[in-house]
Amino acid sequence: MSAALETPTLPAEAAPPKRPGTLARLLREPAAAISLLLVLLMIGAAALAPVLAPTDPYDNDLAVAMQAPGSPGLPLGADAQGRNLVTRLLYGLRITLLMGLASVLLGGGIGALLGFTAAFYRRVDGLIMRLMDVMLSFPAILFGLALAAIFGPGIPAVVLALSVATVPLMARIVRGSALAVMGLDYIEAARATGMSDARIILRHVAPNCLSSIFVFATLRFGQVILLGSALSFLGLGAQPPTPELGAMASDGRNFLFFAPHIAVIPCVAIFAVVLAFNVLGDALRDALDPRLRA
Repeated sequence: MSAALETPTLPAEAAPPKRPGTLARLLREPAAAISLLLVLLMIGAAALAPVLAPTDPYDNDLAVAMQAPGSPGLPLGADAQGRNLVTRLLYGLRITLLMGLASVLLGGGIGALLGFTAAFYRRVDGLIMRLMDVMLSFPAILFGLALAAIFGPGIPAVVLALSVATVPLMARIVRGSALAVMGLDYIEAARATGMSDARIILRHVAPNCLSSIFVFATLRFGQVILLGSALSFLGLGAQPPTPELGAMASDGRNFLFFAPHIAVIPCVAIFAVVLAFNVLGDALRDALDPRLRA
């Protein structure tokens, strides 16, 4: 009888399954994992270029000029001046990545500041966004031509042109993300407590926009690399004998019929860099999307 009156033991509530983190979700996709590995390898090769390069990037030996890939001591061959293409590729990758990083950081920083300002202070929103619309109507190539005419061709002019072209894109992305965050209740609560505008932006608005900013910056990095290489190919960027991928491709275009590797190798490197960052940016967007986390 006493056994029948015993209170039944309820099973312990099962713990909710642990959701994978952003990196785990990113690495689940083979294309994303390969692109991340490729990006890390390229960054490592560029950073260690002085250690990995077998020769100086400016040393030339006319006795081996235009040697084909696979020649003794020249795995990727030599260019028209007899410079080792392995060395030139490592240093060219370094300059190209630094040029892209400087453009994204400078243009993205200014664009983010304008985007937050437009979203938070609606009195200047229309003025800022109309200015961004005007800037979007000018292609980056045109900015590069104008700045090269003013300051002369070179890497600083390309970085400045790409930064200017990045500002309106980042401003629009940040403004849209910030407006979505500012419509939430806790922003009104923060204002009610007397918190300053700068503190609200830095403590509440900006952290909630970081995922959108990071995804856009990754995608924009590949675009900036492609635009910067195009400007260098046209002679507006890095000047000979500076090793830069676009300039290297431009140097090799005169030898396409009897030494195609001089132009093809840097073009393949540009293709790999842009493709890796584009795939990684798409994968990051999916991994950071809260609708796909369940």
